Amino acid sequence: MSTNATDLIKVMGGVVEAEGSVVSNVTQSFTGVSAASVNLQRDGITVNEARYRAGLLAPSSQAVGGFRMILSPVDAELGRGDGRELPPFQQQPGQFNTESYDHISDNPFLDVVQNPLSTFSIDVDTASYSNMRRFLDSGSLPPKDAIRIEELVNYFDYDYKGPKDDKPFAVNFEVTEAPWKPEHRLLRIGIKGREIETGKRPNCNLVFLLDVSGSMMAENKLPLVKQSMRLLVDRLTEADRVAVVVYASNTQVWLPSTSGDQKEKILRSIEALHAGGSTNGASGIQLAYKTAQENFIKGGANRVILATDGDFNVGITNRGDLTRMIEEKAQSGIYLSALGFGMGNYKDGTLELLADKGRGNYAYIDTINEAKKVLVEQLDSTLIPIAKDVKIQVEFNPKQVNSYRLIGYENRIMAKEDFNDDTKQAGVIGAGHVVTALYELVPAGLGSSKPGVDPLKYQKPPQPSSSADSDELVTVKIRSKKPADDKSVLSEFTVKDSNRKFSEASQDFKFAAAVAAFGMALRDSPYKGNANLERALEWAKEGKGADVHGYRQEFIRLVHKAIALVF
Repeated sequence: MSTNATDLIKVMGGVVEAEGSVVSNVTQSFTGVSAASVNLQRDGITVNEARYRAGLLAPSSQAVGGFRMILSPVDAELGRGDGRELPPFQQQPGQFNTESYDHISDNPFLDVVQNPLSTFSIDVDTASYSNMRRFLDSGSLPPKDAIRIEELVNYFDYDYKGPKDDKPFAVNFEVTEAPWKPEHRLLRIGIKGREIETGKRPNCNLVFLLDVSGSMMAENKLPLVKQSMRLLVDRLTEADRVAVVVYASNTQVWLPSTSGDQKEKILRSIEALHAGGSTNGASGIQLAYKTAQENFIKGGANRVILATDGDFNVGITNRGDLTRMIEEKAQSGIYLSALGFGMGNYKDGTLELLADKGRGNYAYIDTINEAKKVLVEQLDSTLIPIAKDVKIQVEFNPKQVNSYRLIGYENRIMAKEDFNDDTKQAGVIGAGHVVTALYELVPAGLGSSKPGVDPLKYQKPPQPSSSADSDELVTVKIRSKKPADDKSVLSEFTVKDSNRKFSEASQDFKFAAAVAAFGMALRDSPYKGNANLERALEWAKEGKGADVHGYRQEFIRLVHKAIALVF
């Protein structure tokens, strides 16, 4: 190990982790291991971040081991002695980074004769979009597996028609040519959840489950969590209740369930939080559910809101055990939403899975503006479920469609038999939620680019029924349950192709296609056709529309950033 790396160890003390092994003797020799490949932690934060906060790492001066160092004295171990504020720690190239993302393989084209049905669970998560924005705004392209295209598309609202009666949602359809491959067709399925009338929001029983471990010390972690929770508290009423459970090495009820009108008391308790220790997330989840159950509001919105970087390193850390526990708790009518924070050790896959199994939604909070979007502008859709176990099954007419591809939703695919099985859990739609799914269709006349198979010897392939002679393109079936019910209700729709060109599409359709194309370009999808960043930018501008909140203009800005990073 270099002298500078050894000095780094001596400054911090604590635990040293190098190439998978952990030792407690900080002066032990690590021959051949550079400073940049050693992860030093104390109270859960990396030594790079600790030294930065102590004034030893800076954006300038002599580079050592992949990062830059100032060899000045340390006034305080984790903060400057002169009281000057530091900007948030930025992970530099070469520093230890343990962010993780589950691998995604793009959905392939499937032959309609062999696979006439496509079945999946709806998804209302948006974390992938704001996480992607974090990468681009920090000057780097996101990892391919950090891009979940359905979450990019579903980040935005679209002008879908809502239900006119007491149904929980309405379904909208549009078909045009696929802009990245004009000989193909692009089908959009859009769901709009029922809005909650002003003053009629169900009472809320909320438990803020806050990670206060050492890994949450950075400015874009616990301090941003506090700001975000303040926004939500401001929207509570005396009929609502909120408790705060915190976890690090240990767990505790930081604030017992309190009436929502006692805002000063709630905010004082949140402001008093500080970070330190390891991360026993599973224990915190158990205590949060116990607290929520003790204060359960019948007919209300009972929810645990988890705020963390997802780095569980003590207690139940196995994903299977965690998800089984979450699934069991969700059966009681208490849902779990996950809010992700920070960078460097962010565990995206863990948080997505917990929110999925907890029948909640998953958002990544990179700025206070994103917190406002999720916890203020979209409060009802975040907290109030109007339909659960929402599944979509599409049947394709073989005389109209040769093959098809669902764009995104790779980790929401379900077996066709699961559609009618009410014991199979699926996604939840919140009040006013907008959900979009895109299918790319290869028309029947084009044939398949895949090699065929030999004729079967022992059976004949299925033959189209008389219904296939119609001009119907697809039949879309949706199953859903009311939040308190165990039996699903079936809705069924048929869709015809109006043979419109992409230039004739609605602005919403053009924008959704642009976002999908952007995602495919970032992922370098083998199915992107002629889609690239420049074309995504062009289509996004065409589909910008009124853009009341400015989110579409921000997307255009991010596409510009991605183009600059590539070129």
